[in-house]
Amino acid sequence: MKYFVTVNGRAREVELIERLGQLELRVDGRKLDLSYEEVDNLGQVAILASGRSWGVSIEGDEHNVTCSIAGRLYAVEIEDERERAAHAAEREATKGGGVVKSIMPGVVVKLLVKEGEAVEKGQPLLVLEAMKMQNEIGAPGAGVVKALHVREGEAVNSGAKLATLAAP
Repeated sequence: MKYFVTVNGRAREVELIERLGQLELRVDGRKLDLSYEEVDNLGQVAILASGRSWGVSIEGDEHNVTCSIAGRLYAVEIEDERERAAHAAEREATKGGGVVKSIMPGVVVKLLVKEGEAVEKGQPLLVLEAMKMQNEIGAPGAGVVKALHVREGEAVNSGAKLATLAAP
């Protein structure tokens, strides 16, 4: 499993690979030969590497951790591959701009915005009727309506372009 870790503001790529019951650790592509042992259930860990050992105190959750090693504090932020992809998509959507596509086939019942109009994230752009239900299609992020690609009463397929937004 690959993790994207930021330690005191410095980004690292960490990969944990389990092979035949052994855990292999790579940081920024470089293999590290170390082992660890949990000392207690309170976040105390002993790390052994190259004949040396360190006591580490760990506090936090699976995403934000504070580690103390020899009296020095380290702020650690952790994302796995799936979380990183989801967060990137979230950031992209909130940037504003881009094409808004239909997620289902249906009929455009009503246009709620005009070209040139500024919209906020989540603001309804149009109403799409699908399977006898009316669905408001909202803006994925703040922006300006650059173009409307549909008209009221028009049938659209799944994936059809509905509108194009420009970044604010």
